[in-house]
Amino acid sequence: MPETVGDQVVRRLREWGVEHVFGYPGDGINGIVTAFGKADNQPRFVQSRHEEMSAFQAVGYAKFSGEVGVCLATSGPGAIHLLNGLYDAKCDHVPVVALVGQTARTAMGGSYQQEVDLQALYKDVAAAYLVEVNVAEQLPNALDRAFRTARARQAPTAVIIPADLQEQDYSPPQHAFKQVPSSPPSSPHAVLVPPEDELASAAEVLNAGEKVAILVGQGARNAADEVKHVAELTGAGVAKALLGKDVLPDDLPYVTGSIGLLGTRPTYELMQECDTLLIVGSNMPYSQFLPEFGQARAVQIDVDASVIGMRYPTEANLLGEAKGTLRALIPLLRAKEDRSWRRDIERNVAAWWDTMEQQAMLEAKPVNPQRVVHELSARIPEDAIVTADSGSSTNWYARNLRIRGRMRASLSGTLATMGPGVPYAIGAKFACPERPVVALVGDGAMQMNGMAELITIARYRNLWADPRLVVCVFHNDDLNQVTWELRAMGGAPKFEESQSLPDVSYAGFARSLGFEGIAVDDPGELGPAWDRALAADGPVVLDVRCDPEVPPIPPHATFEQMKSTAEALLKGDPNAWHVLVQGAKTKMQEFVPGKR
Repeated sequence: MPETVGDQVVRRLREWGVEHVFGYPGDGINGIVTAFGKADNQPRFVQSRHEEMSAFQAVGYAKFSGEVGVCLATSGPGAIHLLNGLYDAKCDHVPVVALVGQTARTAMGGSYQQEVDLQALYKDVAAAYLVEVNVAEQLPNALDRAFRTARARQAPTAVIIPADLQEQDYSPPQHAFKQVPSSPPSSPHAVLVPPEDELASAAEVLNAGEKVAILVGQGARNAADEVKHVAELTGAGVAKALLGKDVLPDDLPYVTGSIGLLGTRPTYELMQECDTLLIVGSNMPYSQFLPEFGQARAVQIDVDASVIGMRYPTEANLLGEAKGTLRALIPLLRAKEDRSWRRDIERNVAAWWDTMEQQAMLEAKPVNPQRVVHELSARIPEDAIVTADSGSSTNWYARNLRIRGRMRASLSGTLATMGPGVPYAIGAKFACPERPVVALVGDGAMQMNGMAELITIARYRNLWADPRLVVCVFHNDDLNQVTWELRAMGGAPKFEESQSLPDVSYAGFARSLGFEGIAVDDPGELGPAWDRALAADGPVVLDVRCDPEVPPIPPHATFEQMKSTAEALLKGDPNAWHVLVQGAKTKMQEFVPGKR
C-alpha cells in the first residue's frame, strides 16, 4: 500500500527519535491515529483523559528527559484543550511540538463542524514556529523546522495538518521551483561563549565584590559543578529560583534555598546584604526580591539575549551557555581570602534548616502540612523525581524539600497553573521509567484533573521499570493558597462558597483503581506512611489530612500583609482564632531557635 501523509508523520517522528506521543484521539486526526496502528504503535501513543493533560505530560516529559515533548490533538475542541499546557511550555521555556488536526480543506471557511481558526488561536502560544501543512510536499520541512525550532528556542511549536490531507498519498518535495526540501533529523549543539573582553569585564565586577550572591535558574542546570567552583572562589552564597530548585543540592552549606514569595529567610538576607550579584540562567520575574537597585553591582549570564538585564540593572552581560561561559570565566576569578561573608551565610542556612524542622513538628489539626514534606525529605531516594502543583502545598515544596544526590524537581514555574502535578509525574515516568517519582498535589488540583489522571497511571504502570509513583495529596478541603491570598493581600475573610471543597477519599479512589491508597490523619503515622509508599511495588496515593490554617508566611512578610490578614480575621473569618494561634506558633519558631 502507498504511504499516506499520516504514515509519513509517524515515520518522521521515529526518525527524530520520538518514543512517546501524548494525545487523545478524534476524527480530525484519524489519518495519523491510523498510522500509529499500522506502525505497531511506534512511537507509543500515550492516551490521557483530556488533551490539556496530554500537553502537560509532554511538558513533564521534556523537562525531565531533556528531549522534545510531543502532543497530539484533534481539530477544534482538542486543539483548544492543548492551550494551557502549551502556554506552560512557553512560559517555562520547554521544547514541545504540538501536532494538531484541522477540518478538511474542502470545508475550510464554511463554518464547518469543529472548524476553528487555529492559525489565529495558536499565533501567540506557538509564536516560535506555527505552520499549516496543505500539500504533502510541505510536510518534511514543516515537521523538521518545528522540532529544530522547539529545541533551539526552548519553546512550543505547532504543526496543523488537515484531516483529509492525512489520508492522502505522500509525495516528497522535489528539486523544483516553489518546493522546499529538508534534511535528515539532527540536533547539533553549539556552545556559545562570550568574547574575552566581556568575560574580563564580568570578572572585574566579581573580583571587586566583598559580599557576592549568586542566583541560579533552570538555565544553570548543566553547570552545577561550575557554579560550585565560582561559589568557592568568590565565597558566595547561592540562591535558587523556583525552576532552578534542583540545580544544586541543599546539603551544600552555602545554598540558601528558594527566592521570592515562596523563598527562605537566608535567601532574603543574602539579597538584602550582598554588594555583588551574579545571575546564571534565571529570568525570575520578582525583582523586589533582588537587591535594592544600586546596592549591588551585577553580572548576568544567559543564552537568551532578550532577557539579559531585564530584571536587575546589570553592569556586565554575558551572552552564552552557562557551562561554557562559567568555564571561561573561572580562570579570571581570584579566590577571596576573607571568608567572613561565607561563614555568616552558612550560619544562617544551618539555623534556617533548624527552624524549618521546628515549624514542621508543630502540632496542628490534624496534620501540619510542612511536616508532610519534612518527613519526605528524610526518606526520599537520591535519584527521585519530584513534581509539584500550584497551591499552598507549593510553599512547602519550595521551602521544606531538601534536594540531594541526583534528584530532579519541577513545577509550573511562570504560568503557575493548577493541575500539572500528576500529568508531569506521568511524563516523568515515561522519560525516566527507572526512577521513582513523587507528585506533591493539593486537593484542589487533585479534584480539577489529578483524579482522572490516576486512571492513566493505572493503565500504563506496567511499562515502568521502577514501579514507584507516589501521589501525595494535601487534603484540607480548601482552595488554600487563594484563601491565604484573600486574607493577606485583600484583607478579606475566607469566603466559604468559593474556597471550600467537597470532601473526597483520594486513598479510596486509588484503591478502586487497583493500587494502594494510604490515608493519614495522625502526624505520628506520617513517617511510616512515607516509608510504606516509597517501598511499594506500584503506584500509591498518600492521602494526608492537613490543617488548612497553617499559614504559608513568607520569612519576609511585610507589615501590610500581616495587617491585612488581621483585618480579614476580624471581619469574620470562620476559623479566625485557629488561624491566629497557628500563625503565631509558626512565626515564633524563627525567633526562638531550638524550642518547640
